[in-house]
Amino acid sequence: MTLQSFGTDLNIAVFGAGGGIGGAFVRALADDPSVAQVHAISRDGQAGGGTRSHACDPLDSDAIAATVATITADAPLHLAIIAIGILHGDGIAPEKTWKHIEVDAMRRVLEVNTIAPALIARHVLPALAKNRKTTLAALGARVGSITDNRLGGWVSYRASKAALAMVIRTLSIELARTNPHALFIGLHPGTVDTGLSEPFQQGVPDGKLFTGEHAVAQMLDTIDARTSTDSGTVFAYDGQEISA
Repeated sequence: MTLQSFGTDLNIAVFGAGGGIGGAFVRALADDPSVAQVHAISRDGQAGGGTRSHACDPLDSDAIAATVATITADAPLHLAIIAIGILHGDGIAPEKTWKHIEVDAMRRVLEVNTIAPALIARHVLPALAKNRKTTLAALGARVGSITDNRLGGWVSYRASKAALAMVIRTLSIELARTNPHALFIGLHPGTVDTGLSEPFQQGVPDGKLFTGEHAVAQMLDTIDARTSTDSGTVFAYDGQEISA
C-alpha cells in the first residue's frame, strides 16, 4: 500500500524493528514510493529491511535522544512507529490469577510496554515535522481497555497497555498545543503470528490470526485515514476506536 495523506519524501522511524510486527512495518514502508528513508531501530541494530539500521536501548533516554538526533539530522520525522512490547519471557507469563502477581515480572512488563514508549515519545514528538500531517503510533492492545475487560487475568499486560493508552492521551494534549497537525495514536494489531502470540494462538477464531504483513497493511491504512481530531485515541487494526 502507499501512504496517501502524508505527502512525499517521508522520513520514517520504526522502533522495535527487530520484532515480527516491527520488521513487517519496515519492509512495507521501505517499499512505499512516498517514503525517502526508513530507519530501522532495534536493541542490537541488526534489523533487516530498512534503508538504515540503528542500535538503541528503548529504556535509555540518552540513547533515544542521540538516535532521534541522528535520524533527523537531514529531515524531520513524518511518521514513527513504536512496535516494542513484551507478554511473556524469562520469568514472565500472563497472570491467570492475582496469586501469580510478581514484582519483578510486573515491573519488566510495565518498563517495556509503558515506560519505553513514553521515553521514545518524549524525544520523537518534538522531532515531528511542522505544518503538515505527521504521526507517532504505538502498539496498544484491546485487552488494555478497562471498559472491555470482562474476563480478568493478564494483570500486568492489561495494566501496561491501559497505562500506555493514558500516556498517549496525555501527551497528545500537549502535542496539540505545539504541533496541531501532528497525531499520537495507539494501534491494536489483532492477533499476529509472531513469537509474542505463539503460546496463545489455540483459541483464536478462524481468520483472526494475521500474518505480520496483513496486520501492518491494515494498520497503515488506519494511520493513513486518521486526522488530527483522532490524536490521543487507540484504534484497532480495522480502524475501529477502542474504548478506554
